[in-house]
Amino acid sequence: MKERLTLYELNRLVREVIECEMPDEYWVEAELSECRESRGHCYMELIQKDEQTATPIARASAKCWASKWMIIRPYFERTTSQTLHAGMKVLLKVCAQFHEAYGFSWIVTDIDPTYTLGDMARKRQEIVRQLKAEGVFDLQKELKLPLFCQHIAVISSETAAGYGDFCNQLADNPYGFLFHTQLFPAIMQGEGVEQSIINALERIYNAQFDCVVIIRGGGATSDMSGFDTLALAENVANFPIPVITGIGHDRDESILDMVSHLRVKTPTAAAAFLISHLKEVIDAIDDAQNRLTRYAQQKFSILHAQFSMIEERLPMLAERRMTQERHRLQLIEEKTKVLDPTLLLRRGYSMTMKNGKIVRDAKQLQTGDEIETRLANGIVRSTVK
Repeated sequence: MKERLTLYELNRLVREVIECEMPDEYWVEAELSECRESRGHCYMELIQKDEQTATPIARASAKCWASKWMIIRPYFERTTSQTLHAGMKVLLKVCAQFHEAYGFSWIVTDIDPTYTLGDMARKRQEIVRQLKAEGVFDLQKELKLPLFCQHIAVISSETAAGYGDFCNQLADNPYGFLFHTQLFPAIMQGEGVEQSIINALERIYNAQFDCVVIIRGGGATSDMSGFDTLALAENVANFPIPVITGIGHDRDESILDMVSHLRVKTPTAAAAFLISHLKEVIDAIDDAQNRLTRYAQQKFSILHAQFSMIEERLPMLAERRMTQERHRLQLIEEKTKVLDPTLLLRRGYSMTMKNGKIVRDAKQLQTGDEIETRLANGIVRSTVK
């Protein structure tokens, strides 16, 4: 009769072989296809894809027990500013475990965050390179923020504390500036960030706003992967009005921050910038008004001084002109007297006239012409023979 084993005995044999032949821990590179927590433990599905076709060529399950996970998780998230999520590449330290009832799995005892940082940096660099190749990386920087930037489209979570802080700071500004804000709700953490913000931008596109503010407050700083995607960056880079980001990502700039018109750290910093921008515009207008007023006053003072000088000199100039004119009239009068024909007549001269015109040449007269000869006293009429 053939030797038989129960399933438990067979599985125990497998466990003993694995424990005997694979007692060590191993560092393994893999991509997460799934990652979830349950009762403090972390359950992962690992995958490796062919580099050319992206077809899965290896799969495995992995577990990180709560005793380890409570140490590994905070350190990983603090170092990478990311949570473990599907699509992330990780370097795990694992040991093989086979349980008679639950089968085989890799037990995670450590995760190297620097490996993930390197992969994240490579992906970010690739996205930046593609955006620059498309010629859209700096498009937002070329836009001009309107002078009176007061109609603001806000993309944020409706319940986010940062959104309330942003609105309150705008409303309570010390200068009494009036801002109009409209919220376009969006998911601001997790896997839905990319599409949610893109949908909000599409709703804003045909509306009349001076700028868009994307703010995030109150969420986990380690859950920022949604802001590092090519699709979201392309949408923001090509948006026709300035986009300001204040998503609270202190450690590094996200791709979204890089392509935006302006990046600030927090929602309140975004509000402070808008208030400051408007204050600078008002100050510039006031300064221009003051300079214009000073120029007008200076010009008026100069003209007033010139008019005063003219007014003071006017009597003197008028008197001088009158004296000159009187002198000129006297000269004319004297010349006129010299030319007065009556003076010549008194000296014994006479004037011969024909038809009222003075005769200066005898050839002007013909026999029978009647002429007048004017003397100092009287007129003689004659006929030419």
